[in-house]
Amino acid sequence: MQHSYCISRNQFIRLCTFLPFAIPDFRVDEDFILTVKGKIKPSELGSTLIHEHVLVDFIGADKITADRWNHDDVIKKVLPYLLELKARGIKSMVECTPAYIGRDVKLLQKLADLSGLNILTNTGFYGASDNKYLPALAFTETAEQLSSRWTAEFENGIDGTSIKPGFIKTGVNSGPLSDIHQKLIRAAALTHLKTGLTICSHTGPALPALQEIGILKTLGVSPAAFVWVHASGSNDDFLKTGKTGCWISLDGISEGSLAKNADLILFLKKNGFLKQILISHDAGWYRPGEPNGGDFRGYTAISDKLLPLLKEKGLKDSEIRQLMLVNPANAFKIGIRKI
Repeated sequence: MQHSYCISRNQFIRLCTFLPFAIPDFRVDEDFILTVKGKIKPSELGSTLIHEHVLVDFIGADKITADRWNHDDVIKKVLPYLLELKARGIKSMVECTPAYIGRDVKLLQKLADLSGLNILTNTGFYGASDNKYLPALAFTETAEQLSSRWTAEFENGIDGTSIKPGFIKTGVNSGPLSDIHQKLIRAAALTHLKTGLTICSHTGPALPALQEIGILKTLGVSPAAFVWVHASGSNDDFLKTGKTGCWISLDGISEGSLAKNADLILFLKKNGFLKQILISHDAGWYRPGEPNGGDFRGYTAISDKLLPLLKEKGLKDSEIRQLMLVNPANAFKIGIRKI
């Protein structure tokens, strides 16, 4: 039997409206979160998509330049999708495009102004895809030198602007960590200890995730500072990795993966990990060089399809708020997390 999982705009907004008195376990310390428009309180983050993209350029670190795209063209294509998700009650988006793959903080700031959304950007380097998107200096500098670069963006702003990163984004291949990927994780750990920025690492399987967590722990960083991006594996993999205390990011949600992700969320909830789950689409992807930026996937499958499905399967409104409001605020608040 087929079901149509629909939810009205007003129903979703009521579901995700931040009501502190209705969420007794909301215990975010009132520090701050960094958006492209500046500091906000964690309680102001609201319902959040924690892993999305506006623009991604896969030409390679040695070829990418900011003149490969035009802000007006990108805004014309992307802004309607941002307004669409805002109309569903989403208040914030974590934009995960790293440096040398199309991170453009001025563009993100314009889109934040035009859409009214809180948008977070990042610092860090991305080593996945066999290092195609790493600049040459990533191979020659030490972890300490890389960390100094990333910390400077946190302290002074990115690319000569006053816009500061709200998290660290890095990435590794899906197998055992190479030497350079170990260095990236050490640099991320050192940066966290200086800045309190959360570490989001494109990872995938549990094997490299556990190795990354091991490196963090040797440097005194709690796994609670680490987001296991594109988390995948068997149920046992999720249980073993989740027990470290890291964030479990289910960020590839689409129309075609609703049932799989709903079942996984319910499995993790049953085993006590609801407060560690982060969900998103990994959608968007304006691509420079393709006609009109190429195919662009919107950001509404969670609000329109997944959340109604989870409610049908028994997830309570308070538990949906946990996923959409509480967990993102706890994950991205600025704060050094030591073992």
